[in-house]
Amino acid sequence: MDERDPHDEIERLEAHIEALAAKINNCRKFIVAGRMATAAGSVVLVAILLGMIRPDLTWMAAAMVAVLGGIVVWGSNGSTAKEAADQMAAAESRRAALIGELDLHLVASRLTLH
Repeated sequence: MDERDPHDEIERLEAHIEALAAKINNCRKFIVAGRMATAAGSVVLVAILLGMIRPDLTWMAAAMVAVLGGIVVWGSNGSTAKEAADQMAAAESRRAALIGELDLHLVASRLTLH
Protein backbone atom coordinates (compact mmCIF):
# COMPACT_ATOMS: atom_id res chain seq x y z
CA MET A 1 0.00 0.00 0.00
CA ASP A 2 1.25 3.48 -0.79
CA GLU A 3 2.22 5.38 2.35
CA ARG A 4 2.32 8.80 0.67
CA ASP A 5 0.09 11.62 1.79
CA PRO A 6 -2.67 12.03 -0.82
CA HIS A 7 -2.35 15.81 -0.64
CA ASP A 8 1.35 15.63 -1.55
CA GLU A 9 0.63 13.21 -4.36
CA ILE A 10 -2.14 15.47 -5.71
CA GLU A 11 0.22 18.44 -5.59
CA ARG A 12 2.91 16.46 -7.42
CA LEU A 13 0.39 15.36 -10.06
CA GLU A 14 -0.80 18.94 -10.58
CA ALA A 15 2.78 20.10 -11.14
CA HIS A 16 3.28 17.21 -13.59
CA ILE A 17 0.06 18.12 -15.42
CA GLU A 18 1.21 21.74 -15.75
CA ALA A 19 4.59 20.62 -17.11
CA LEU A 20 2.86 18.36 -19.65
CA ALA A 21 0.55 21.21 -20.72
CA ALA A 22 3.62 23.41 -21.33
CA LYS A 23 5.24 20.59 -23.32
CA ILE A 24 2.13 20.19 -25.47
CA ASN A 25 2.02 23.94 -26.07
CA ASN A 26 5.66 23.96 -27.20
CA CYS A 27 5.03 20.99 -29.48
CA ARG A 28 2.12 22.83 -31.08
CA LYS A 29 4.40 25.78 -31.84
CA PHE A 30 6.91 23.47 -33.54
CA ILE A 31 4.10 21.73 -35.43
CA VAL A 32 3.00 25.08 -36.85
CA ALA A 33 6.60 25.92 -37.75
CA GLY A 34 6.96 22.54 -39.47
CA ARG A 35 3.77 23.08 -41.45
CA MET A 36 4.94 26.54 -42.49
CA ALA A 37 8.34 25.22 -43.61
CA THR A 38 6.69 22.43 -45.58
CA ALA A 39 4.31 24.87 -47.25
CA ALA A 40 7.04 27.41 -48.03
CA GLY A 41 9.33 24.75 -49.50
CA SER A 42 6.48 23.37 -51.58
CA VAL A 43 5.63 26.82 -52.92
CA VAL A 44 9.24 27.42 -53.94
CA LEU A 45 9.45 24.02 -55.67
CA VAL A 46 6.20 24.66 -57.56
CA ALA A 47 7.42 28.13 -58.53
CA ILE A 48 10.64 26.61 -59.90
CA LEU A 49 8.66 24.00 -61.85
CA LEU A 50 6.36 26.68 -63.30
CA GLY A 51 9.30 28.87 -64.26
CA MET A 52 8.45 31.70 -61.86
CA ILE A 53 11.84 31.27 -60.18
CA ARG A 54 14.93 30.60 -62.25
CA PRO A 55 16.04 26.99 -61.73
CA ASP A 56 18.96 27.14 -59.36
CA LEU A 57 20.47 24.30 -57.40
CA THR A 58 20.64 26.39 -54.23
CA TRP A 59 16.94 27.27 -54.36
CA MET A 60 15.96 23.70 -55.14
CA ALA A 61 18.10 22.27 -52.35
CA ALA A 62 16.79 24.82 -49.83
CA ALA A 63 13.19 24.10 -50.84
CA MET A 64 13.69 20.34 -50.52
CA VAL A 65 15.36 20.76 -47.13
CA ALA A 66 12.43 22.93 -46.00
CA VAL A 67 9.87 20.38 -47.17
CA LEU A 68 11.62 17.35 -45.69
CA GLY A 69 12.68 19.14 -42.49
CA GLY A 70 9.18 20.52 -42.03
CA ILE A 71 7.70 17.05 -42.38
CA VAL A 72 10.13 15.65 -39.81
CA VAL A 73 9.51 18.47 -37.30
CA TRP A 74 5.76 18.27 -37.85
CA GLY A 75 5.63 14.50 -37.40
CA SER A 76 7.97 14.13 -34.46
CA ASN A 77 6.37 16.93 -32.48
CA GLY A 78 2.93 15.62 -33.35
CA SER A 79 3.73 12.23 -31.85
CA THR A 80 5.41 13.83 -28.82
CA ALA A 81 2.32 15.99 -28.23
CA LYS A 82 0.08 12.91 -28.49
CA GLU A 83 2.20 11.01 -25.96
CA ALA A 84 2.18 14.00 -23.60
CA ALA A 85 -1.61 14.30 -23.96
CA ASP A 86 -2.00 10.61 -23.09
CA GLN A 87 0.25 11.06 -20.04
CA MET A 88 -1.71 14.14 -19.04
CA ALA A 89 -5.03 12.28 -19.26
CA ALA A 90 -3.62 9.49 -17.09
CA ALA A 91 -2.30 11.98 -14.52
CA GLU A 92 -5.64 13.82 -14.45
CA SER A 93 -7.57 10.60 -13.89
CA ARG A 94 -5.15 9.59 -11.12
CA ARG A 95 -5.56 13.03 -9.53
CA ALA A 96 -9.36 12.73 -9.73
CA ALA A 97 -9.19 9.30 -8.11
CA LEU A 98 -7.03 10.63 -5.28
CA ILE A 99 -9.39 13.55 -4.71
CA GLY A 100 -12.28 11.08 -4.64
CA GLU A 101 -10.52 9.04 -1.95
CA LEU A 102 -10.14 12.04 0.36
CA ASP A 103 -12.59 12.37 3.21
CA LEU A 104 -13.86 15.83 2.36
CA HIS A 105 -16.68 17.45 4.30
CA LEU A 106 -18.80 20.43 3.46
CA VAL A 107 -18.14 23.52 5.53
CA ALA A 108 -21.39 25.28 6.33
CA SER A 109 -21.48 28.86 5.21
CA ARG A 110 -21.51 31.44 7.97
CA LEU A 111 -23.22 34.75 7.94
CA THR A 112 -20.83 37.65 7.67
CA LEU A 113 -21.36 41.18 8.88
CA HIS A 114 -19.83 42.98 5.93
